[in-house]
Amino acid sequence: MIPRYSRPEMVKIWEPENKFRIWFEIEAHACDAQAELGVIPKEAAKAVWERGNFDIDRIDEIERETKHDVIAFLTNLAEYVGDEARFVHQGMTSSDVLDTCLAVQLTQAADLLLADLDALLAAIKRRAFEHKMSPTVGRSHGIHAEPLTFGVKLAGYYAEFDRNRTRLLAARAEIATCAISGAVGTFANIDPRVEEHVAEKLGLVAEPVSTQVIPRDRHAMFFATLGVIASSVERLATEIRHLQRTEVREAEEYFSPGQKGSSAMPHKRNPVLTENLTGLARLVRSAVVPAMENVALWHERDISHSSVERMIGPDSTVTLDFALARLTSVVDKLLIYPEGMQANLDQLGGLVHSQRVLLGLTQAGMSREDAYQAVQRNAMPVWLEGKDFLTLLKADDAVTALLDAAALESLFDLGYHTKHVDTIFNRVFGES
Repeated sequence: MIPRYSRPEMVKIWEPENKFRIWFEIEAHACDAQAELGVIPKEAAKAVWERGNFDIDRIDEIERETKHDVIAFLTNLAEYVGDEARFVHQGMTSSDVLDTCLAVQLTQAADLLLADLDALLAAIKRRAFEHKMSPTVGRSHGIHAEPLTFGVKLAGYYAEFDRNRTRLLAARAEIATCAISGAVGTFANIDPRVEEHVAEKLGLVAEPVSTQVIPRDRHAMFFATLGVIASSVERLATEIRHLQRTEVREAEEYFSPGQKGSSAMPHKRNPVLTENLTGLARLVRSAVVPAMENVALWHERDISHSSVERMIGPDSTVTLDFALARLTSVVDKLLIYPEGMQANLDQLGGLVHSQRVLLGLTQAGMSREDAYQAVQRNAMPVWLEGKDFLTLLKADDAVTALLDAAALESLFDLGYHTKHVDTIFNRVFGES
């Protein structure tokens, strides 16, 4: 997590100030519940809210001696609260504070990521409608296949990120659990109603069975979801990188006035932002396996997950937040070249219509095997010698015996491939 790839709002979630503020609220809300149950004096709970505070440098100083962060925090809190501090943390264990806090931080992070996805979806939708009917060539194996429109291409990415939004909502709900159940999660020294109260105040739900920690399958699913979103970021970034290649040049990252592409070659306009996004996606995905390995903790609790989560929590969410914002900007400013798309469509002399000719011949009475051979023998000279596909077909006696010149020409109509664009758009964006 470095400033170059960080945005302030997400960074703040993981800063000590926010973490210790959440710790304080967990302890204070727990005191309120304990007071209502008659376990501690109501004056003690009131004192925690009125005098409770913390000093990050002081907590660090105490931790250097105690080697325990929660104890260091509680010691510092007691220095502000006074004698009533003896009622703080009654029946609780460190994981109650740590895990509940992490749940709050991850839900806060998820909310920012959901807003990021909304902004990205809006940008993709705008550009999709802008180029709804801009014809381009579809590619399979990187090779020209059949025509589609650039709008349809973008609609596919919209649908993917919309699915990602649904996944993230589910992951947010799954991670938003609170554990205030004490040692080994039995509630032996604390009433379950305390957990329910704290959960409600923090916008969480009570963990059904927390052992001494919240089960890490929840966290594994959360980080796996971030990994899937990062993979979608990379897929769109990779598409843009390919389309920007000099030999393709159908779309291009915005190149601002004064921007430089190379220290050696002044002519260069490189896809540096989408290349950067490819790298950032790798970093987000790198957290998925450690998060899954965290699931298998010993018995009711160990801390082998702790060091992992202290790193992947901030790093993954901050990096993905930055990546989504960067991708949104790339899409919003993307230079799109319909004329380049048309030129590429025409590059292979009409070969993109080969399936229509194949089907036309079969519908006219030729067997599929013979039709395939007839089309292929006329297609190969186009590849190898640069000839025109339609001209060759018109000179093939086996073909013209079934399809005259007018019939063949009708099979080369580009509009044939765009007749269901509205259907696709309605499926993705809804009826307009």
